[in-house]
Amino acid sequence: MIEDHDDDKRLTIDVGSMDTGDFNAGDSICVNGVCLTVVGLAGRRFIADISTESLLCTSLGSLKSDSKVNLEKSLQLGDRLHGHMVTGHVDGIGKILTRKEDARSIRFYIELPVELHRYVSKKGSICVDGVSLTVNDKDSKGFMVNIIPHTLDQTIFSEYIPGTLVNIEVDLIARYLETLIPKT
Repeated sequence: MIEDHDDDKRLTIDVGSMDTGDFNAGDSICVNGVCLTVVGLAGRRFIADISTESLLCTSLGSLKSDSKVNLEKSLQLGDRLHGHMVTGHVDGIGKILTRKEDARSIRFYIELPVELHRYVSKKGSICVDGVSLTVNDKDSKGFMVNIIPHTLDQTIFSEYIPGTLVNIEVDLIARYLETLIPKT
């Protein structure tokens, strides 16, 4: 369910089969790669507010009440890492340009905002709607990823068609290196 509140929104999200035994108000949950705070719990659902800033910088504003989403609990110290470090701090919005079958996988070509190109490298890490992926290739317009059947089954990638907007989080190390290395 999506409720409008002035210029922001409140989401009520059904978690499906995700274990909610350790959910508490104040916890962070990533929704399509966007870190949101749990403000309430209702059975198999949690409630989160989306600020105006998050609506402007992510694709969450395009969600509908029946939209499926990727969900991920926050990493806790001691947990195993499955992929690369992902923070839930979205850097920009990409757009699916093509979707092509590639043996049992699906290859997606995703347009990238020009200001993010310098953070993406071939065989480097990228996060698309909260899913940690390896960049197969990149060019001046965007990048390509290959989605294996398991990832297709466990995420909302199966619903992506050309034109779908997705949240992009670039590699954390690449983002911080730019800040740490002095410009000449």
